[in-house]
Amino acid sequence: MGSAVAPELPHPFDPLTPDEIATAIATVKKAHGGNVFFNVVALQEPRKADMTAWLAAPETAARPKRVADVVVIAPGNKVYDALVTLDEPKITKWELLEGQQPIITMEELQLVEHICRKDPRVIEQCVLSGIAAEDMDKVFCDPWTIGYDERFGSSVRLQQAFIYYRPHIDNCQYQYPFDFCPIYDADKKEIIAIDIPKVRRKLSTAPSIDYHPAAVEARGGYRDNLKPINISQPEGVSFQVKGREIEWQNWKLHIGFNYREGIVLNNITFNDKGNVRPLFYRLSLAEMVVPYGNPEHPHQRKHALDQGEYGAGYMTNSLSLGCDCKGSIHYIDANFPTRAGGLRTIKNAICIHEEDSGILFKHTDFRDESVIVTRGRRLIIQQIFTAANYEYVVAWIFHQDGTIQPEIKLTGILNTYAMDPDEDTHGWGTQVYTGVNAHNHQHLFSLRINPNIDGPNNTVFMADAVPSEAPVGSPENFYGNGFYAKRTKLATTGEAMTEYNGATSRSWDMCNTSKLNPFSRKPVSYKLVSREVPGLLPKEGSLVWKRAAFARHAVHVTKYRDDQLWPAGRHVPQTSGEPSRGLPEWIGDGSESVEDTDIVLWHTFGLTHFPAPEDFPVMPAEPMSLLLRPRNFFSSNPVLDVPPSYSSTPSQLLANGSGVLDATDKISKLAFPGGSEDSVSNGTSCCATNGNVNGTANGH
Repeated sequence: MGSAVAPELPHPFDPLTPDEIATAIATVKKAHGGNVFFNVVALQEPRKADMTAWLAAPETAARPKRVADVVVIAPGNKVYDALVTLDEPKITKWELLEGQQPIITMEELQLVEHICRKDPRVIEQCVLSGIAAEDMDKVFCDPWTIGYDERFGSSVRLQQAFIYYRPHIDNCQYQYPFDFCPIYDADKKEIIAIDIPKVRRKLSTAPSIDYHPAAVEARGGYRDNLKPINISQPEGVSFQVKGREIEWQNWKLHIGFNYREGIVLNNITFNDKGNVRPLFYRLSLAEMVVPYGNPEHPHQRKHALDQGEYGAGYMTNSLSLGCDCKGSIHYIDANFPTRAGGLRTIKNAICIHEEDSGILFKHTDFRDESVIVTRGRRLIIQQIFTAANYEYVVAWIFHQDGTIQPEIKLTGILNTYAMDPDEDTHGWGTQVYTGVNAHNHQHLFSLRINPNIDGPNNTVFMADAVPSEAPVGSPENFYGNGFYAKRTKLATTGEAMTEYNGATSRSWDMCNTSKLNPFSRKPVSYKLVSREVPGLLPKEGSLVWKRAAFARHAVHVTKYRDDQLWPAGRHVPQTSGEPSRGLPEWIGDGSESVEDTDIVLWHTFGLTHFPAPEDFPVMPAEPMSLLLRPRNFFSSNPVLDVPPSYSSTPSQLLANGSGVLDATDKISKLAFPGGSEDSVSNGTSCCATNGNVNGTANGH
């Protein structure tokens, strides 16, 4: 008999396998009994020193140990942080936390609705609002963490319930909000209080406005003038996936996934003509906050730090072909624990595909109409998560020229509150439908960037487009037209707390100052270009300002440290913000140097949403994006080697005899590889080659 082949070990960046999750759970249960609930069983990311040594020499360096980061809740709402090494296995950390609440799981959220429906006080309030007690099966609730409420503190595990009514199971519940708010104790599994507004509002009786097919058909039906769009890659995709590592168009990176951030990208490199150059050690969407703008009680506590309180990974959707993703798709699943210690698998949690991205570059010489045009494509790594009413489409887009484009699309349904018909909203919200008040709010995201620009020692500079300081008429600026990019070094954590300035087209450069571009003589760098950067609107000293300190500035820079991953702190639910957790703790007095060292840049971006009827009953997707662009990194345009869609040179035109390329000339006669005998159609002189565009060209 031949010897058995040993199973391939997980890549050190890989999330825990189902077997590893089971091992960690069994180890905890053996030591502490079977009556604990598992809120988190996830990979503790390898210590960076160990990981970089292994990445540099995987055949000879010690392989980083696999360690499970575990959070459990024991009876009596006792919360423990634990670490379990998986090779042995054994518990190496077991720490009781005082006054801290871990992330809320989907199973916890689903319990609240059932408790509300049976609670006598909730039933009483529903009857007062206008429904019959026997209709409680038509009452639904969206449970949120309570944020923070000084009446209860943070030792009791609480949720607040936003209550809605569905006359019919297919109705959109958000058009029938109740005006009261129950408070749920997760340890007791009961309602302990109900917040009732000073001014009561009856439940709306307006006819429903729904978005499901039967409702659309009843209002006149769907558009009938849409023709099919087919996406085809007959020769397959242009990327290669091995495990969770992907290679595409000179890019190579590892795709991770965790319960909190969702997609995590590691060890991102770019092959520059045979020189594999490091760019980023780790990229993720690390936190977000959604503050609502109605100051009336209890809306002052209505704000969500969705990733820290519920988890973008835990809330992620199972994606489907033709709906969430189109084309030739590669999927990756996600595995999480159940509270009881089982396994929950989300199929197709990540989808990966290519798209045509339009013109990559083009130039036409006006003298003779010689032209080159090259179409580009992009690689998209995407997840979608649902936070109660909102959907967040998170895409990491890689371009052939070395640009990385994080993009978020917001869709789903507005969070709503009851109002009397034509009631004055006092500017805090908008009546988007009869009896439906949608409050003003923001969506602010924290992007965590650990640059590795040609090596780990990097420095951040702020760049502003400014006019010359020299006055008109001076020797330096006689005609007054001089302007330049003013660069300010962010040398300390205090100096790095900076804001966006649209008037100066402000951007931030992550530079390796020890490596200079051979032509510009400027440091090789990646530029953060971000223009959707609203400031945090709740005032200094407000509850949101204290809890979501990362959103106070557009950019922070800290020195890299293992486990400083989440800018609002490790355990976010029910924090008071006193003291502010996360970034303020790490920045301290602002004196620590972040110059020419291993750094993390934290960037807050997003949008401010003043709702309108066009956003209801379901919102058209609203995108926002930013760019991480190579600047002074390459020696020339890095995509000159992408085969053009069409090219003609002056010499080719002259050789043709007329000075203008014959419209029937076959593109295969032109002097570049990849020409196709079928490239020209309908008398055009521009066409697709090498599969850059699928389908036939129909002329310009």
